[in-house]
Amino acid sequence: MWFFLFLTMSSTGPIGVFDSGYGGLTVLREIVSKLPKYDYIYLGDNARAPYGSRSYETVYNYTLECVQWFFKQGCSLVILACNTASAKALRTIQQNDLPADKRVLGVIRPTAEKIGELTSTGKVGVLGTTGTIQSRSYCIEIEKFFPALSVYQEACAMWVPLIENDEHETEGADFFIKKHLENLLKQCGEIYAIAYKYVKNLINLLVLILLKLHHFFPV
Repeated sequence: MWFFLFLTMSSTGPIGVFDSGYGGLTVLREIVSKLPKYDYIYLGDNARAPYGSRSYETVYNYTLECVQWFFKQGCSLVILACNTASAKALRTIQQNDLPADKRVLGVIRPTAEKIGELTSTGKVGVLGTTGTIQSRSYCIEIEKFFPALSVYQEACAMWVPLIENDEHETEGADFFIKKHLENLLKQCGEIYAIAYKYVKNLINLLVLILLKLHHFFPV
C-alpha cells in the first residue's frame, strides 16, 4: 500500500516529499521545521519497497508514477527523499518528463555540494542500498565539487528491511550496522574504532536538501 501524509499550513501549493517507505519522514520533519509556512504531502511507496535491489527501469517507472501523482495533487516541487530514486530515476525524469512549471529535486547532489566541508581527513564513507552504491552516484557527484576527496562505499542491503519492519533496535540490527561500518573503515584504512550504535540515531545528511529549498522558496 501507499502511505500518505498531508500537512496543510498555508494557501500556497504543496511541496511533495517522496520515499520508497517511511525513512523519508525524517527528511520531511527537517524541511517542515525550516520552512513551516508551506503545505506538504508525503508519499511512501511501502507496497513496492524496498527499491534498492530493483533495476533502473523499474525504479524509474515507480518513481515517475509517484511524481505524476504529486503533480495531480497540485505540487509544483517534488523532493525525492530516496537515495535509490535519486540515483536511478531523477536525471531521466528531469530531462524527459517534467512540465515547464514543475521541478523535481533529489538528495544526492545537495549532499555532495556540502560534504567536503564536513570531513577533516579528506575521506568520505557512503553507506546505502545496493542500488545506490552500484550507481556510484555519490562518487560521481562528490568528484564534481571536491575532486581531491577519497570516497568509499558499502552496500547495506539489510538496513531498509530492518527499519521498515521495526527491527532497528534489535541485536540483529546491531550486528549488521557493526558489520558494514567495520567494512567501510577497512576500506578507508582507518585504525580507530567508532561508536556504531549512534548511527541509528543520526538523521541522514541528505536533509541538506534544505539548502536547495531555501534557494527556491526563501523564508
